[in-house]
Amino acid sequence: MVDRLANSEANTRRISIVENCFGAAGQPLTIPGRVLIGEGVLTKLCRKKPKARQFFLFNDILVYGNIVIQKKKYNKQHIIPLENVTIDSIQDEGDLRNGWLIKTPTKSFAVYAATATEKSEWMNHINKCVSDLLSKSGKTPSNEHAAVWVPDSEATVCMRCQKAKFTPVNRRHHCRKCGFVVCGPCSEKRFLLPSQSSKPVRICDFCYDLLSSGEMTTCQPTRSDSYSQSPKSSLNDISDDDDDDDDSSD
Repeated sequence: MVDRLANSEANTRRISIVENCFGAAGQPLTIPGRVLIGEGVLTKLCRKKPKARQFFLFNDILVYGNIVIQKKKYNKQHIIPLENVTIDSIQDEGDLRNGWLIKTPTKSFAVYAATATEKSEWMNHINKCVSDLLSKSGKTPSNEHAAVWVPDSEATVCMRCQKAKFTPVNRRHHCRKCGFVVCGPCSEKRFLLPSQSSKPVRICDFCYDLLSSGEMTTCQPTRSDSYSQSPKSSLNDISDDDDDDDDSSD
């Protein structure tokens, strides 16, 4: 079915519409063989709160961006190659329902659909696209992925020392390896994580010690669904005009 759509006028027109919605700041999306599988609004769990984002699933990439005018204008385009994607379902918790993880070596995050049916459709289509890509390329699924950042609202104190309280002066920071919210003194070191950045990035002391000793896999967080359990996070807090993420922040 995908192969038949690849060269159709309808598919070319749909992709062109998406390109126009992102404008000149977006990357060109029309290439031979690319097919737009589906699109929709998902709630992305960002560092500070859940936010509505427009997602487009193609047969080889996943694209998302901020909603400026629904179905007319989007900005801050992000493109994720599907070959590197793995997804995992998340249990419902309070207002955060129908969610799953999108994990890649560069960036990982949680998204939530409006209904259980919509979640199932998204996950099935993503898995099918990933499976088809890997089958064609002969590659194996990626077993490396960036940590999902624990939202700021989940941590009133440093998740490593369990002592430092966060205030407007004592800021929150995120370890790029485990995703924990940590204080400055617990995350003064930097380490090169090539899949995430060409420069050394902030990591907590715990992960630094493990990385330095070669035990890289053991500093992944053990509570993979921790970010979905914050009572302070609510889908009613969604704001379309906020910055997409605070990933570049500490």
